[in-house]
Amino acid sequence: MKTLFLPIGIYLLVVNLWGFIQMLIDKKKAERNYWRMSEFSLFIPALLGGALGCLLGMRLFHHKTHKLKFVIGMPLILVIHVAAVLALLFFSPFNFSFM
Repeated sequence: MKTLFLPIGIYLLVVNLWGFIQMLIDKKKAERNYWRMSEFSLFIPALLGGALGCLLGMRLFHHKTHKLKFVIGMPLILVIHVAAVLALLFFSPFNFSFM
């Protein structure tokens, strides 16, 4: 079971970085009046586990911070993911050990 932590950690790092970079790119496109990313495409990395990266990008770049869909949606996705991981760790029939 220990061998799964490294690939899962790398996956979460990549998907969070993807969400963070997408927020940066869309913010720069908005500033220059270029063709923008759809809101759905900004939620894809969050739904795949990158909600923290998307939230950090939103806050750092002040992007989509007035859209209720993002202000409520991104933290909600993060809470759901954290709850799912905690439920898996504490209530799963599998034995997860960190050492």
